[in-house]
Order: sequence, then C-alpha cells, then structure tokens
Amino acid sequence: MIIVGAGAAGLMCAIEAGRRGRSVRVLDHANKAGKKILMSGGGRCNFTNREIGAANFISHNPHFCKSALSRYTQWDFISMVERHRIPYHERDLGKLFCDRSAKDILRMLLAECETVGATVHLNCSINRVSRIDYPCNGGRHRFRVETPDGDLEADSLVIASGGLSIPKMCASPFGYRVAEQFGHGIRPTSAGLVPFTLHPEDKARLGELAGVSVEATVRAGQMAFDEPVLFTHRGLSGPGILQISSYWHPGEAMAIDLLPGLDLMGLLPARQAEQPNVKLRTVLAGILPKRLVSTLLDGHFLGADIRDTPMRGLSPTRMERLAQQLHNWEIKPSGTEGYRTAEVTLGGVDCSELSSQTMESRRVPGLYFIGEVVDVTGWLGGYNFQWAWSSGWCAGQVV
Repeated sequence: MIIVGAGAAGLMCAIEAGRRGRSVRVLDHANKAGKKILMSGGGRCNFTNREIGAANFISHNPHFCKSALSRYTQWDFISMVERHRIPYHERDLGKLFCDRSAKDILRMLLAECETVGATVHLNCSINRVSRIDYPCNGGRHRFRVETPDGDLEADSLVIASGGLSIPKMCASPFGYRVAEQFGHGIRPTSAGLVPFTLHPEDKARLGELAGVSVEATVRAGQMAFDEPVLFTHRGLSGPGILQISSYWHPGEAMAIDLLPGLDLMGLLPARQAEQPNVKLRTVLAGILPKRLVSTLLDGHFLGADIRDTPMRGLSPTRMERLAQQLHNWEIKPSGTEGYRTAEVTLGGVDCSELSSQTMESRRVPGLYFIGEVVDVTGWLGGYNFQWAWSSGWCAGQVV
C-alpha cells in the first residue's frame, strides 16, 4: 500500500497498517517528515486535548467525525505518548503539550513506523496518480503512482497530503486534485484558525496596540469563545480570534467583550461614589491594559476624549454607553491573513463520499482520504491533531 503524506495522519495510518503486516510506503515531497508537527504549539506540539467531542469540529456533515473519534480517542494517543516516556503537561482548556519539544512526537511516530517496517520516502514528488484495471484478476484494480524515480503500484492508496495552510511547510492542493480526478466533490476551502486583518482606518488607530493581549469573549454569529485577543501590527490575533475565524464570514462584524465576567455598569457607579476625583482612565487601567484604555477613550468610540475625565464628571448615560462599548465592541475585519499563517484549512474532500468508519472512498474501492484533506476541521487546542490520529488509525485498520 502507498500513503501520500508523511504528516500526522499519514504516519499514524502507516503505523497501524504496518502492525497488520501490510507492506507500507509513505511518500512525501517535503525534505522532512512531520513539518507541521515540528512547528506546532510553538515547537512544543499541542498533540491532543483532554476534552474531545464532535462539537469541537466543523464540517458540512457534523456527525462524520464521531465514529473515528470514538474508536481512537485522545486517551489512546496519550497512552502511546506515555509508553514512549515523553513528558508532557496540560495547559488551559485541556490542551496537552510536550515538556521538551515537538521532536519527541515525531521521533515516536517514526520509531513506530520503523518497528512495523513502514518506510518513509522524502523528497519524492508525484507526477501522476492513476488506476490500473486488471480484468484477468477478477476485475480488481491497482493504483499507479508515477514519480521521477520510477513508478509504484499498490492495491490501496491513502491520501494524507493535508490542506493549503502554511505554504512554506510544503502545503499543496495535491489531495484535492486526486479526489476530483476520481470523481469526489470538494467542499469550498478557506483559511481557518487564522489572524484577522483590519481596514486602514482601524489599523491606523489600533496599530499602536501591537503586543497588547487581553482576556475576552469573541463572538461571530451564534458562536463565541472565551479566550484572549492579541493586537498585532496587521490586525487581531490570539486564541480567541483564531477560534472565531473559522466561523466568521467575509463582510461580517464580530463582537468582543473586553471585560468578560465583569459588570462594568455595576462597577462604575460604585467607583464614582467612592473615588469621585479619580480619572476614568485610572479606574479602567486597573482592569484593562493601560495602552488599550488610552485608545478606547480617545474619542473615536464615545464621541469625545474622556481619558482625563474624573469619575464625578460621568453621567449615567455616558457610563452606560462606555459599558456597552467595552462589553460589546463591534469591529469588522477587512479579511484574514490567509493560508500564509492559517493553522488549518476549512473544507476539503466531501465527507458524504467517504466511509466514516474506514475513511475509504465510496466511489473508488481502495482509495482513502484522512486528516486535514477531509472536510473536518477542529478548534485550536489539539483537536486537529486528534482528528489526524483518529482518522489515520481508522484507515490503518482496514487499508
């Protein structure tokens, strides 16, 4: 069998197929296996999450991922990590990271491949994929993969080539082209888990906040995330922004609560009574970064510069307006930074044409699609790696 893609999903599939005694070749056009594994989590690899469920994934078929995630769970992968004695730790919201380096995860996967005899071929570009029918063999067919170093044939072909995110990591549309070649539909693709860019006027006003991070609740449509927002030279980033970007549609505004869990309309009158001569910016600087306070009170948001206004000078109407602005700050991004910095690709091979148990094509027996190339996209926090492990494992049981 042949697997195209030496990333998380492809290596997991190779391990499982090899354990079953299958002869496995993994082909990848990159010069290193698992490049996205190595760069993920700031080099520490957020390899899974303690809380995994279908609600953490986006797909036109929201039920598709359930089978794979329930058959190979986060606990199964954690067991592999522990068996290899890789130290790890938990961060916020159940995210699990390597203590030392993402290299530990990649070494583990490659060691497992070596143990089961699965071979990984790098710098291997693919010129063409085709299906060869053998009428004399009961009508069965094989797949031919043509490379500059020669042609390969196999009964099974697994596409684990990933999506379009982060082109510098050798991302390509190869998997989508193979899917279309064999009659599969592709759900529209777009950048997911990606920073926002801003319109020129907002960028000019907020650019000086680059580096400022604040706890927030970010909303777009019916979706909301309680995670930090980071201001950048180009726009907005941080976990809350990356999460909501997968649900945001171009042209829409999003709302940011800069004071989640705090009732500003209850706080301001109390401070006014206790400290009438203290300036408003001093009060707000106790609960928000100073640079952010200065920008929010500069007159653009409230129609007047009230940075130096003492608390006694605030009318109930102005306090209400200020509270509304800070709890429900609406801003319309100009777009996203695109695939260049996106962590994942939304959309992909249509799930309705794949088996949810095996990842096999319903159109072409012996053809499988796993990982990011499929129309299943996880949240930030280890979910996309778990989809790679789970979908790769499922295909590896039968391929």
